[in-house]
Amino acid sequence: MTDASPRSLDEPTRDALLQLVIQGMHRGAVSPAQQALVDAGLAMAKGPLVMPTPEGTAAAQELTRLPAGGDDERALRSLFEKFLPVNHELREICSAWQLRPDGSANDHSDAAYDASVRDRLDDVDDAIGRILRRMTEVQSRLGHYRADLTAALEKLDDGDPGALTSPLSRSYHTVWMHLHQELLLLLGISRAEDERLEAELVRGQTV
Repeated sequence: MTDASPRSLDEPTRDALLQLVIQGMHRGAVSPAQQALVDAGLAMAKGPLVMPTPEGTAAAQELTRLPAGGDDERALRSLFEKFLPVNHELREICSAWQLRPDGSANDHSDAAYDASVRDRLDDVDDAIGRILRRMTEVQSRLGHYRADLTAALEKLDDGDPGALTSPLSRSYHTVWMHLHQELLLLLGISRAEDERLEAELVRGQTV
């Protein structure tokens, strides 16, 4: 690991680091910027995969984190707390898309069942659209997620069942996960805190 500050990385390398941490991994040919991350100890290559190291994740956090206690952090944190119950609902929808109520795999041969799950997604998509509009007013860099989610939804409605949950494509769930990870970086929230907060908010809605 280099002793240089993450802010001393050139712009393409910083961008590559942020994308790698947000996406979790990269599969395929290693770009020069990704190789620079590996050389700096901020990423590691395993076969066809490049993944961030803990040092890389910490560096991305330093580059992305909003000033603690600032107006932007307070505004985004409030919206993040609106996001988490919707996140919980999306997970339930994705589970229903993959598994039928009896626990069997959903092979998408039952059009009525798939349509019932798809109908539930409309409410989630409307909710995240409203939240993202307000989030983008705080952090314009989040604006592309609305278009990315819409593109996945269009593929789903064009007949691609993998466009909702496939981990190997820019599916709705994949884009959502990237948004979630970027929000955690911006707010400096750990996964453990994220899970605790979501459970509290969802429980509060059902009391």
